[in-house]
Amino acid sequence: MNKIWLFGASLCMVLALGSCKPKQSAYKAAYEQAKEKETTAPVEVVEEEVVEEVTPVSKPRTSNVSTRAERINAAQGEDASRLKRFSVVIGSFKNKTNAYALKERMINDGYNAVLGENEQGMLRVIVASFNDKADAADSRDAIKAKYAPNFQDAWILERQY
Repeated sequence: MNKIWLFGASLCMVLALGSCKPKQSAYKAAYEQAKEKETTAPVEVVEEEVVEEVTPVSKPRTSNVSTRAERINAAQGEDASRLKRFSVVIGSFKNKTNAYALKERMINDGYNAVLGENEQGMLRVIVASFNDKADAADSRDAIKAKYAPNFQDAWILERQY
């Protein structure tokens, strides 16, 4: 008797699960309907306006980007003339080996990298240096975009004399 109940229950399960299968013909019919709507739908033509950009007449650029002010000098063996008022810093290290490794990587990528050292002995890896704050901000943003997700914490150092 138990075998008959077990056989009946399994037969019901097979029929119940077998009827839930999607039919290939249903997918085919839906696909054909979508294709039919696609071919009969009208095509809208949108005209674009041409807008000419007007460049301002040599207005001085200003920037309200935050900076960190430090007394910084070129590290030993570095060219101090490459450090200007605003510098883009991509790394700070106590370990000289790490600082020099990052500097070499950036030189190999075409940057004119230089190491600066602050009063606490931290080595700053500087990839660009400018007299204009807005230029430094543009350079920092370009580096963040080029090397994303690396160097997202790049910052601007304002050199104190």
